[in-house]
Amino acid sequence: MKWLKEVIWMILFCSAFLGAQKAQEVRSPAVAGMFYPDNSSELNHMIHQYLSRAEVIIEGDIGGLVSPHAGYVYSGPVAAWGYKQLKGKTYDVVVVIAPSHFEYFNGASVYPGKFYETPFGKIPVDQVLAEKLTQVAPNIHFSEAGHSIGFSGRGEHSLEVQLPFLQKTIGEFNLIPIVIADQSWKNVENLANALASVLQGKKALIVASSDLSHYHSYDTAYKLDRSILDYFEAFDYQKLLEKCEQRKIEACGYGPIAVMMLTCKQLGFTKSKVLKYATSGDVPVGEKSQVVGYMSGAVYR
Repeated sequence: MKWLKEVIWMILFCSAFLGAQKAQEVRSPAVAGMFYPDNSSELNHMIHQYLSRAEVIIEGDIGGLVSPHAGYVYSGPVAAWGYKQLKGKTYDVVVVIAPSHFEYFNGASVYPGKFYETPFGKIPVDQVLAEKLTQVAPNIHFSEAGHSIGFSGRGEHSLEVQLPFLQKTIGEFNLIPIVIADQSWKNVENLANALASVLQGKKALIVASSDLSHYHSYDTAYKLDRSILDYFEAFDYQKLLEKCEQRKIEACGYGPIAVMMLTCKQLGFTKSKVLKYATSGDVPVGEKSQVVGYMSGAVYR
């Protein structure tokens, strides 16, 4: 009977190994059912409602967006203004750059698997461009850091929540999913230069995922966030990053915003516009005693 136990052990080992391989290839939704509906019909209806209330403001070519990443009931109405601008547009590749909330690591983490998945289906990772990106700069790595379930037991939401909106507005696309924990200027400049090099000649969209001020009163949030909106519209990503690092203003994804703007500048997109600003206190389920600020903005030409 010893041989039978060994066979059973091998079967269990192989099943576990194949399961791990599958998990590595497909990044399954981590916050569906929490940050947004896990049912595709409900999700489709929610996004449609948000998009129907937004307006098209920019008719030119859009190279980048800033989009919030809270639960859809809070930030979805603001996010819709950015994604509304994409209706009817197509892109060779979409780069989503998001901050890490639960893990710290150096450089930039590019998901090493083949797909990111949402209730709308699987989005293919552009493995060719992602590979080129990791070869351009030494601190851009293929890694699951910031993409998988972390030590906190939670999966990072800031990248994932952008994807259903993208699927709804531009349909099928190839994705380069990037998470950063180090938002220093050195890391920002390194990633932006690498992206600009890889994306030359491509029709690319870069989405920077970020909320703004956190847990201030309603009036204080509006005053704090006004500076961020002004720096963005002045295309002053360096001042935006500097003031965030000095904690004079707040944006949890200030690094992704600066990366997106610097990359877009190198690709010929030099205009920026705030499309919508609101806080969690502006929705029916929100409270005004402690709010989070949300901005939707576009970089275009």
